[in-house]
Amino acid sequence: MLTAKQHELIRFIQHRLEETGVSPSFEEMKEALDLKSKSGVHRLISALEERGFIRRLPNRARALEVIRQPEDSTPAARPALRLAADNSSAAAPVTAREAANDVIEIPLHGRIAAGAPIEALEGQTSLPVPAALLGPGEHYALEVSGDSMVEAGIFDGDFALVRRTNTAREGEIVVALVRGEEATLKYLRKEGGKVRLDPANAMYDPQLYDAHEVEVQGKLAGLLRRYH
Repeated sequence: MLTAKQHELIRFIQHRLEETGVSPSFEEMKEALDLKSKSGVHRLISALEERGFIRRLPNRARALEVIRQPEDSTPAARPALRLAADNSSAAAPVTAREAANDVIEIPLHGRIAAGAPIEALEGQTSLPVPAALLGPGEHYALEVSGDSMVEAGIFDGDFALVRRTNTAREGEIVVALVRGEEATLKYLRKEGGKVRLDPANAMYDPQLYDAHEVEVQGKLAGLLRRYH
């Protein structure tokens, strides 16, 4: 069963798609549902996505598609939500360029090694990230240092977007805290009763640890790269 806000949001998205052909911006959704921040919109979208009501369209910035409506949803039941463009009958529809501008600020926690483990610094800054790059869950960012993951397309200076979790499946790229003090970005493997952290560079050797020495602090969700 959906919450009242989830009902309102999915109906608003569908209404805007029918009206303009473009999904609403996060700011418009925030205003329409009378929410205090865009993070509330992000949580609602993640919940609807997990339940199979909407999906994010690949290769398009923050584009949404309604897959199915709630069972009790009918055109007559659509609530009168406040639309950002409804102040004037001559208001222009939301364009794809305007809809692509939404970003989410996530914590930036310093640098992480893609080589020999180094300390992951706890920074006090944040990184603006296009909302379309982030799936459900809580995220943070780390700046990559080193070249041990280059064969996975992860280069020195990239920003790793990490979904916070303490569990991961075999073969996923994770942020691993080693012996409580050093963090590294590697493929997670199991070998007997031990944990093996594998690089993606033939010049580096795998790192083998006792299971209690390694703590998963997140898994890779995406990358940002600056071009100079």
